[in-house]
Amino acid sequence: MKHHFADKLAERIQQLKSPVVVGLDPRWEHLPQTFRSSGESLFERANAYALFCRDVCDVVAPLVPAVKVQAAFFEELGPAGMSAMAEVIDHAQHQDLIVIVDGKRNDIGSTAMAYARGYLGGRAVNSTDSRVGAWHADALTVSPYLGDDSLAPFVEVAKECGAGVFVLVKTSNPGGRMLQDLICDGRPLYRRVAEHVEQLAAGTAGACGYGLVGAVVGATYPEQLAELRAAMPHTWFLVPGYGSQGGTAADVAAAFDARGLGAIVNNSRGIIFAHERPEYAQRFGADRWQEAVEVATRDMIAELRAALPCYT
Repeated sequence: MKHHFADKLAERIQQLKSPVVVGLDPRWEHLPQTFRSSGESLFERANAYALFCRDVCDVVAPLVPAVKVQAAFFEELGPAGMSAMAEVIDHAQHQDLIVIVDGKRNDIGSTAMAYARGYLGGRAVNSTDSRVGAWHADALTVSPYLGDDSLAPFVEVAKECGAGVFVLVKTSNPGGRMLQDLICDGRPLYRRVAEHVEQLAAGTAGACGYGLVGAVVGATYPEQLAELRAAMPHTWFLVPGYGSQGGTAADVAAAFDARGLGAIVNNSRGIIFAHERPEYAQRFGADRWQEAVEVATRDMIAELRAALPCYT
């Protein structure tokens, strides 16, 4: 195992004093006009997505430890989009950014193993290396609702490659309550999932105290976020829902330990399309969209630092 995902993430957060993850969710209608001027074919859109996301990475690489690539926006464009996603992942990693692919994958048996190897497998060392993957992401989001045997292949590959897995535990969307809050054996279903994820995390813990298996826990449920932090001391949290979905720095503060570790907070639209936000639009406009991205990123970092005791 070349690297331990949890230790690498902890190191980058401590170096930068920043637990922010920038979500790369390219949406055609929100791209600055300069990216949409060449045409609207799938191939042209894919090229625009790749260029836009690479430019975002160039801006945020000195400021944040990681980016989260939303696979759906690339898959929507077919083969050209998937090639663009590969280009974005490669570019981000060359900028020393940790790359989380948000694919919410899962299945059972050999199919789950194929997903795991495809997304988390490392780069080829030789032509017979069975661990090689097409995407070589640093981490992948997965769904737990096919059971423990469906997670096992992802954990196995993560151990082999030093990668990370983020399991959906308490998601940020309102509809998540339909299943996740169902009472099962006297407690919410998300607590049963959390218990299993914590066991997997504890069994793969690195020097930082956190494991290769993490949990997706939304910023829109701050009480459950605090509850799960206490119940999952070895588990990294990937926290969506900040900004556009209503989550604030105060809402996510309970996700962190005393060192400012244990959680990374994602912001997608609020950063990459900051040029559309009222507080930045007049100041920068679409022609200076990268400056808006930088300022929005710095503002979020400052908000989180102000809410976390370890930074004050």
